Amino acid sequence: MSNLSELLPSGGGQNLVEFVASGTLPNGKPVILNSDGTVSVVAESSTSVAESIPAGSEVVFNTGTSNYTSVSFDPNTTGKFVVAYADNGNLDYGTAIVGTVSGTSLSFGSEYIFNSGSTGQLDIAFDPNTTGNFVVTYGDGGNSNYGTACVGTVSGTSISYGSEYVFNSAYSMYFSMAFDPNTAGKFVVVYRDQGNLDYGTAIVGTVSGTSISYGSEYVFNSALTIYASVSFDPNTTGKFVVAYTDQGNSNYGTAIVGTVSGTSITFGSEYVFNSGTTYYSSISFDPKTAGKFAAAYRDAGNSNYGTAVIGTISGTSISFGSEVVFNSGASNYISISFDTNNANKFVVAYQDGGNSNYGTAAVGTVSGTSITFGSEYVFNSGTTYFVSVSFDPNNSGKFAVAYRDGGNSDYGTAIVGQMAATITTTNLTSTNLIGITSEATSSGGTAKINTWGGINEAQTSLTIASDYYAQEDGTITTVSTSPAQKLGTAISTTTINIRDLP
Repeated sequence: MSNLSELLPSGGGQNLVEFVASGTLPNGKPVILNSDGTVSVVAESSTSVAESIPAGSEVVFNTGTSNYTSVSFDPNTTGKFVVAYADNGNLDYGTAIVGTVSGTSLSFGSEYIFNSGSTGQLDIAFDPNTTGNFVVTYGDGGNSNYGTACVGTVSGTSISYGSEYVFNSAYSMYFSMAFDPNTAGKFVVVYRDQGNLDYGTAIVGTVSGTSISYGSEYVFNSALTIYASVSFDPNTTGKFVVAYTDQGNSNYGTAIVGTVSGTSITFGSEYVFNSGTTYYSSISFDPKTAGKFAAAYRDAGNSNYGTAVIGTISGTSISFGSEVVFNSGASNYISISFDTNNANKFVVAYQDGGNSNYGTAAVGTVSGTSITFGSEYVFNSGTTYFVSVSFDPNNSGKFAVAYRDGGNSDYGTAIVGQMAATITTTNLTSTNLIGITSEATSSGGTAKINTWGGINEAQTSLTIASDYYAQEDGTITTVSTSPAQKLGTAISTTTINIRDLP
């Protein structure tokens, strides 16, 4: 048989078709058609993957000195990410490149320039609500180092850009940006505004196609501000936290909650998380726990050790747990990212000054407000600059690190890492769903399946007139989010009118 339509003209009335069962089939469950013509219940399977950091070989993406590297995965495309950087081998032009992860291997497309001028510090983030769209923010040296942003669109391994949009008409530094996962096209960028006494400043950007519009600028720290890092709480619309070094308060590590409403921002009070000179702050929210984030930084008040702390927000207040050292050496270029698939797990990557400035990573595990760290893993045995780490939301425990490799002519380089994880897969695809079982069947027995255009009366507690979908774990619910596949519409509390042949 070559397609499903060949099955439907024969086999029974009301599209009740007989198949051989592969595995036990419970009553009233969605089933798939296998390549050998048998049917199986829709189900998930789990595989444990061991920790492997690094998991593959280093791959060069730019054969020139690469500064300010920043990496971000597309949440909507498995294995796809973009690295943005200033290409010193090409007049420091702002450049980006698409990377693809396949297993533990990396490949890259061509380089695409987004700013034909000297490009200063930068940051990049994908819009989780728009496949293939990202924004890069940077200081445009070709335009007085104004704070600037543009939209990039990925197609395969190609990138196209919209126009450049200035958000701060003054010398701008220490950029960090993040999208609100709960509001399509909405992002916040934070920076040091040299046109306003170097104050820590934030602004809301809104993406429409490849255009960007901005709200007003809002000061979150009325003092010289460096090493700002921003992250949205995925569980609370419009809520984000900025971590930074407050030079108006002894260079203490400080954090503040911001709330977005439209294009406006309101800020709560400032909260100190490290009462010592703090450098290279990086912050990330735990996507599995509302209101919880981790901040990683270099603590000059404790021998410049790499240190992390858990913050918990309530409204606009922040409370912190105890500080925990992850590297007993001078730690620079720190970057942190939570895994969206494994609760309470994150990776911190950094330059380890206590070990020849090698690129190093460690896995952190959160329990309440405490953190424990595993072993430190060297991913680059050379002086490593501008470290940036990002998890692939579609590959449990899989992440990429991008950096400048001082051990290899300062080339832009990336590598894949794998955190210990349980990977769950499903046998459901967009083309193999065949229908719903009308009775329970033992493996190898003759299974009676209500197929497309039929009626299934083996359900319970349905909501009449609601559409129902087969989920990847074999349940039937009203959730339509991919990879769920539509089955049909409830015509009674026990009956689904199965949709016609796709």
